[in-house]
Amino acid sequence: MTTTYLIVPGYTNSGPDHWQSFIEKKYSNVLRVLQDDWNSPSSLWVERLNQVIAGTRGDIVLLGHSCGAVTVAQWAAAHSCPRVKSLILVAPADVDAETAIEPIRQQRSLPTSRLRYRSLLIHSDNDEHLSVTRARTLAEQWGCETREFSGAGHIHTAAGYGEWSEGESLFESFTGINLIKAQGRD
Repeated sequence: MTTTYLIVPGYTNSGPDHWQSFIEKKYSNVLRVLQDDWNSPSSLWVERLNQVIAGTRGDIVLLGHSCGAVTVAQWAAAHSCPRVKSLILVAPADVDAETAIEPIRQQRSLPTSRLRYRSLLIHSDNDEHLSVTRARTLAEQWGCETREFSGAGHIHTAAGYGEWSEGESLFESFTGINLIKAQGRD
């Protein structure tokens, strides 16, 4: 059975030019977790993720960005599912920071203990929503491997991260699970 990559977008969802949207369109084993309200990240997001995991057949890789990465970490701190093989947390928003924008503060608090899953935290050295120091602290607390990108901002569309082949290779390398090209797509 094919392993499914569940992509978990953040605040306001990932638009059509975001790397998560590109991989969703490009690969047949990628599904997007949909939220009822993309402008209000909250504990409801964790419950929706849990519902999607329960309804997904086979093994799973969770791939979150920004508040979606926060959702994945919060889910992993509270739930256990042997079908979840690994977590990839790209630019998790520091929702606990004093400088966090108001709409994402309702997603507080970030977990402070080791996550139950093999995890990779990908961050940038100039992310406006996650300092390098905080990224390293979270990675240590959560037991994550890390990958730091130079000058990548929040690793989103505005920072130039549309189609992201380096990211796709990194995801496959970390998990050992291939992204499967959708038929009829190059």
